[in-house]
Amino acid sequence: MKSTPLSLIAGAVALAAVTGFAALTAPGDQNPAEAKTAVRLPVERSSLVCPAPSISDLAETTYTSYTPAGQKGGEAGTADLKAAADSSGDVEDDATTDEDTKDDEATTDDKDGKDDKKTDKSPPPAKAGAGAEKSVVALKEPGKPVTAKGSGASSPALVGTATGRLAPGWTAQQTTTVAAGASRGLLGVSCTGPDTDFWFPGASTTKNRQDYVHLTNPDDSAAVADIELYGPGGSLKSDVGEGITVPARSSVPVLISTLTAEIVPDVTVHVTTRSGRVGAAIRTADEAAGSDWLAASADPAGTLVLPGIPADATSVRLVAFAPGDDDADLKVRLLGKNGPISPVGNDSLHVKSKMTASIDLKDLTRGEPGSLLLTPNGRDTPVVAALRVVRGTGAKQEIAYIPATGPVGRQASVADNRATGSTLSLTAPNATGTVKVTASAGSEGGAQVVKTYTVKAGTTIAVTPPVPSGLKGSYALTVETESGGPVHAARTLAVPKDGIQMFTVQTLSDDGGTVEVPTAEQNLSVLEK
Repeated sequence: MKSTPLSLIAGAVALAAVTGFAALTAPGDQNPAEAKTAVRLPVERSSLVCPAPSISDLAETTYTSYTPAGQKGGEAGTADLKAAADSSGDVEDDATTDEDTKDDEATTDDKDGKDDKKTDKSPPPAKAGAGAEKSVVALKEPGKPVTAKGSGASSPALVGTATGRLAPGWTAQQTTTVAAGASRGLLGVSCTGPDTDFWFPGASTTKNRQDYVHLTNPDDSAAVADIELYGPGGSLKSDVGEGITVPARSSVPVLISTLTAEIVPDVTVHVTTRSGRVGAAIRTADEAAGSDWLAASADPAGTLVLPGIPADATSVRLVAFAPGDDDADLKVRLLGKNGPISPVGNDSLHVKSKMTASIDLKDLTRGEPGSLLLTPNGRDTPVVAALRVVRGTGAKQEIAYIPATGPVGRQASVADNRATGSTLSLTAPNATGTVKVTASAGSEGGAQVVKTYTVKAGTTIAVTPPVPSGLKGSYALTVETESGGPVHAARTLAVPKDGIQMFTVQTLSDDGGTVEVPTAEQNLSVLEK
């Protein structure tokens, strides 16, 4: 079929709807063969949001921003994460003077978390205080991460945009240490791009849990979100989860247990927006096992991979949900260093439509690192899933979460790796794959190092990743597929403290740093992801 200027404009509109924004130069006459060709171009604009780190006065937070090196040409660009309007705090960037910090300082009224428990569907307007829109961490160049520090309960949520050469693959990490109290733990989360639909299997409304959904709006107009809860019996009754207003460039925390009167240990949370877009993440706190972030599961699919279960896990719990009209029957397999293993007595899971199901896999890994593979046992029915993982026992338990994640694809990165304590898990569920792992320059010095790993089909390897030579500060890891696969990955960061194996796990999936667009003279440039 011959392309016309009108059809090309319609195509550009469709592309804009998917990627966020596109610019179009209408073409003249074109060769139909040329119109069918395509090329991969780097995105020219990216957005990220990071939730407010903690409600503990003991919290110590590190924000890290990073873009992989390698992008040539184009504008230098900027990548700036700023404090959300309603939650500014005591933040000090490496390039910020003490006087700057003093002038821009702002605090919140809520130091004990009481205000977080409001269930009003329309929270108070964002405070445009002294710290609103304050730059917290500004990236200066690709290939070298930049960090900033935050202290206490008033450390802010962040919203930001990267442009030019800093946009493709831009990533940010938020890592918080809380030494004691109900929020004790190492809390890590990769800042996320804003979206309109999120699934979180693995939350809870029990009395020993304090789980908050954080909704962060990066845009200049308010967003309106809905929160739905599902337990083993289906939808949980809630009158206050609809029509939650998230003011422009601000963050709103919602305590899940205030949305329903039902006490349920395994809950799936579904966040959608009626208007606008948000970033969403759940901060969990367990009285016995500490605290961490639960990131969103990959989109519903019949086959899911949950990479990076530590070798010394003392408890592993799988939580899954089937959002469609059909029940799902799943095969459950552990991908270890020598191949797939079916857990005895737990090799399958039946998930009823619109209901949450779970399995206690206990000490599944038995001293060897692994990843969980969920595949259809019959009909291919889409599901979402996450793992609740515990290390240690008794008073020295520590919790983390591993959501189902997509493959690393062309490229995926994770920031805030330290000289010690980082473990990279790589798994190839279907076919042998080879990946290149680049350790970036350090935030305060050091040269990048590159290493290649091959992962055999059906196995998981857990390696100590390469460390930049002469490392000072922290660094980022970038994983690129070289052949075969797909390969899925996760990074575990461990910071032992007072005999407790504090840890957090971040999964790595394709960063969407490039987009396939038509060539010829259509001149479609994807400007935002």
